[in-house]
Amino acid sequence: MIKVRYFASLRERVGCEDESIEWSEQRRSVADLRAHLCGRGGVWEEAFAADSLIMCAINEELATSAALLADEDEIAFFPPVTGG
Repeated sequence: MIKVRYFASLRERVGCEDESIEWSEQRRSVADLRAHLCGRGGVWEEAFAADSLIMCAINEELATSAALLADEDEIAFFPPVTGG
C-alpha cells in the first residue's frame, strides 16, 4: 500500500486530500502512478495528463517521474511553486 497526498490547487481540483492505493508491480514508478490516476478520467485525467506541470515528492524528497516506488512510500503531488 502506498499513501498518495494532493496539495494546493491540485487537491481542490481532484477533490481529494489523500488516499491509500494498493502498490503493485504495474505501478513501479511515479510515471506509472500518474498514468493510473489519469486513467480515472474526468478531472483526474486533466490534472495528471502527461503535459501537466505537477511536482512530486517521495517520502518528502523531490522525485522525478522515473523514480521508483516501494510499498509503504508516501507520494505527494503538488503544483510548481515560485518564490519572490
